[in-house]
Amino acid sequence: MPTLTTYQTRIIPDWVDYNGHLRDAFYLLIFSYATDALMDRLGMDSNNREASGHSLFTLELHLNYLHEVKLDADVEVHTQIIGHDRKRLHLYHSLHLVGGDKELAGNEQMLLHVDLAGPRSAPFSEATLSKLQAIVAEQADLPAPAWIGRVIALPPEK
Repeated sequence: MPTLTTYQTRIIPDWVDYNGHLRDAFYLLIFSYATDALMDRLGMDSNNREASGHSLFTLELHLNYLHEVKLDADVEVHTQIIGHDRKRLHLYHSLHLVGGDKELAGNEQMLLHVDLAGPRSAPFSEATLSKLQAIVAEQADLPAPAWIGRVIALPPEK
């Protein structure tokens, strides 16, 4: 299995800035919808959240703008599971033109499984862990994305 295609959309006029490019905030909106779709695939949809009282919270994310995205572009998000433990999920979303290989933007996320009654961290259910493990196994041959693990910092002065 290649990375999962978790979301597709067309870039609409309200999302475009004065330079004719997708606004910063809308990259994250698109990636957020991809995370929702991944949650659905893992059985963590709205019905499950209501029944279980559990959800995913974003702990941290990094967003890399790699190439321009313009009005009316048809884009899709590919999602790769980088790793997980009993409570956390590390993933990477990449934005592409539909059917294209060139990465337009990348979004690394660390998510935490939360019991909403606390709120406090909670282990994934066995069903969710099983689905995560299946995706990880199917993606085992994928290389690590080039843009994960980056740190924001100024280079040292010479």
